[in-house]
Amino acid sequence: MGVTTVTDVRPSSAEQYAPGVPPGDAGVLHTLFRSEQGGHEQVVLCQDRASGLKAVIALHNTALGPALGGTRFHAYASEEEAVRDALNLSRGMSYKNALAGLDHGGGKAVIIGDPETVKTEELLLAYGRAVASLGGRYVTACDVGTYVADMDVVARTNKWTTGRSPENGGAGDSSVLTAYGVFQGMRASAQHLWGDPTLRGRKIGVAGVGKVGYHLVGHLVEDGAEVVVTDVRDASVERVLAEYPQVTAVADTDALIRTPGLDVYAPCALGGALNDVSVPALTATVVCGAANNQLAHTGIEKDLADRGILYAPDYVVNAGGVIQVADELHGFDFDRCKAKAAKIFDTTLAIFARAKTDGIPPVAAADRLAEQRMAEARRG
Repeated sequence: MGVTTVTDVRPSSAEQYAPGVPPGDAGVLHTLFRSEQGGHEQVVLCQDRASGLKAVIALHNTALGPALGGTRFHAYASEEEAVRDALNLSRGMSYKNALAGLDHGGGKAVIIGDPETVKTEELLLAYGRAVASLGGRYVTACDVGTYVADMDVVARTNKWTTGRSPENGGAGDSSVLTAYGVFQGMRASAQHLWGDPTLRGRKIGVAGVGKVGYHLVGHLVEDGAEVVVTDVRDASVERVLAEYPQVTAVADTDALIRTPGLDVYAPCALGGALNDVSVPALTATVVCGAANNQLAHTGIEKDLADRGILYAPDYVVNAGGVIQVADELHGFDFDRCKAKAAKIFDTTLAIFARAKTDGIPPVAAADRLAEQRMAEARRG
């Protein structure tokens, strides 16, 4: 197996003649060293020809401790796209871990390929050896395309793997605490906007009721909220309606965001849910959900603020999962993790207060708080 921090950074044909970009400056190297998405400490390319492994491990910032972040398994259109995804995701983990109060920096790994067709035990073991080669600078876990069973295999070749099954010393499914953290962020949003940390009597729209969204609905129903849901999978909606008959469903996300009288919109499915089409159509006055990378592009946060919509940054409120996997390194204790996840309420309130004081959107306030913690750690 080969592990290296040097890679072929030739630009793709689409980038090679990008306007305003000098020859040789386009492509991955430009992204890594010169763009806002860069600034990483280390980017490692991993290859194992015997198993077919092609992976990228990106370590963004380890000022707070070893980088922690999941492993995404995806059929990327190109190697360049995979590297960029790893860079963006690892940077986001630095901010998420800092705001969650964890002694971990940000890292992320991506495995290139369709997990439905190329994922094998041999490939996962090879990936585990790549993680081991970093000697503890990177701690991995599950992400899109990888699951608890996969982490059990990866853990056989290194001791820096979390998100394992209880039978193998792990905490298992992290969706329970992820949903709990989102609920705490939603309570903080209610406190900030309406002066009461409860969703009782509020109409909440949940887009995506898979693992996290399903548990979130339970918290909301218990709190006395009126809940409306949607999901691309009929079975997921049917499961929620069977357990919570007071919940109603709409055909799709487009109908959900336009629901009259909606107080809170909770995107809990794919990223990019807040975009140039959805934001103008939103009837809700709060957005707080579990999906990663909800803002489709820079500037959407200002569009939300201009419409008077309070946005709880996704990487703040969905940190319950990373809090759980980080705890595995110390011998998992659910009650200890839940207590840490409950602090998402206080963190979210602090971000709203900072945003109001500085006259900036909550996302900018969250970034400043995270950067402050990382800078203080770097100074020692």
